[in-house]
Amino acid sequence: MANRPVHFIWLLDCSYSMLGEKIGQLNYAIREAIPEMRSVAHDNPAAQLLLRTITFSTTARWHHKDPVAVDDFTWQDVQPDGTTNLGEALHLVAGELRTPPMPERALKPVIALVSDGVPTDDWRAGLKAIEATPWGRKAVRVAIAIGSDADRSVLQEFLANPELRPLDANSPKQLAAAIRWASTAAVKAASQPVAGSNDPTVKPAPYAPPVLADDDDEDDVW
Repeated sequence: MANRPVHFIWLLDCSYSMLGEKIGQLNYAIREAIPEMRSVAHDNPAAQLLLRTITFSTTARWHHKDPVAVDDFTWQDVQPDGTTNLGEALHLVAGELRTPPMPERALKPVIALVSDGVPTDDWRAGLKAIEATPWGRKAVRVAIAIGSDADRSVLQEFLANPELRPLDANSPKQLAAAIRWASTAAVKAASQPVAGSNDPTVKPAPYAPPVLADDDDEDDVW
């Protein structure tokens, strides 16, 4: 049987508040997670893992617009600027969660949101646009809050599941751990077809994100 695509889309906050160590650690964490994503993909040969990235600041834009197979994916570092237009980024994602362009026989897509701040546009309209698509309702969603100033209520609404919580990344080590977990556990969840159903409106089963412990090293806290 031919493998079925899993579309993984990173939504990365590149607003000005990410300047300095945060953006450097974000680039490092994603770059280091790619080999682990390849390993998960190789362990699930029935699924074809395809990666894309959207960055959002004063505007939202595709950083990697075309889906790239994980074996061929090369990370390109992002840079911070501007405000936090999350809603615009969510609208971009929503446009990709219809059929077409999403193939009918795809597995559940993954949407991974990473942010350190408060949205500065109408993010709820963007979230409604995702919820209005069958694949958006079915998607596996993960959210990572960078630092104590991140609006966790926004990330909780993005998850759309009271059983899930955003991952807290209050230090570089926690961010690296969160990125690794999101990159692997979410792909594993997405790679499992919904038993007895081909209906893309069926939500995926919940998964349990880890509690990320810090090492209490003051030099390691943002």
